[in-house]
Amino acid sequence: MSEQFEVGQIMTGKVAGIQAYGAFVALNEDIQGLVHISEITHGFVKDINEHLSIGDEVQVKILSVDEANKKVSLSIRATEEPPKKQKAQPKKVQHVEPEVSTSGFNTLKDKLEEWIEQSSDRKSTFSK
Repeated sequence: MSEQFEVGQIMTGKVAGIQAYGAFVALNEDIQGLVHISEITHGFVKDINEHLSIGDEVQVKILSVDEANKKVSLSIRATEEPPKKQKAQPKKVQHVEPEVSTSGFNTLKDKLEEWIEQSSDRKSTFSK
């Protein structure tokens, strides 16, 4: 099998079966390889059927050959150019001055004095 298929080799195959986890591609009459769902195309693939159909001819790259188990791991996306990333436009940051309000805000020192006074008032009501 290794004399027919080498890692890195690009060949044409025919989609022979589709499962939720990947697509089986016939490389010849005897050998099929698996294209894992993550190797279908660049980006996220939710449903393989949106990208491939049984009988489609596809270009695949051989990722690995397991002679003992007679398995070939394939990739379609490795044969395609990755999409060019667009430069993100810098986000415009609008600076907003915080509102300064003193209503409802007291320092701990001011509050402490207020609490002591309230406590003294309450204490005097109980001692009568």
